[in-house]
Amino acid sequence: MNTKRLATSYVLCAAWFLGVGGVHRLYNGKIVTGLLWLFTLGFFGIGQFVDLFLIPDMVEERDLKLKAKLGLSPNGVPLSGQVTAVVNDPAYNKLMQKILKSARNRGGTISATQAVLDTGANLAEVEAILKQLVKSGHAHIDNHPKTGMVIYRILGI
Repeated sequence: MNTKRLATSYVLCAAWFLGVGGVHRLYNGKIVTGLLWLFTLGFFGIGQFVDLFLIPDMVEERDLKLKAKLGLSPNGVPLSGQVTAVVNDPAYNKLMQKILKSARNRGGTISATQAVLDTGANLAEVEAILKQLVKSGHAHIDNHPKTGMVIYRILGI
């Protein structure tokens, strides 16, 4: 289980004491109920309390959805059963090198928008390379602990 997402979810759940309920649900992709909790003060406090016991399942469900979106099994293995062949396109390889250098300069993590800004490539190209790195086991996908944006942790940097 993603312990960072779990800890962040509990911290966001505690925001109820500041008058903001349901933020933990929004963070875990439960938009409709998150908005309901937000506008009803955690579904009148009852839903917020019950969620203390449901948060681990929410986190696991969100992680599974993110992995499935990337074409990975729950264990992080590509669903096709085989690693995609290396692309021998010089432009593709040059862009991948730029992204990896940018990630190295950022401490080994990078978001798709940061990679676009650093390389000048379009978002579709950058996302394809980042997803390829995840599928081949050279990167992990995560959320930034403060902003919640999707980040890629490049392994070996």
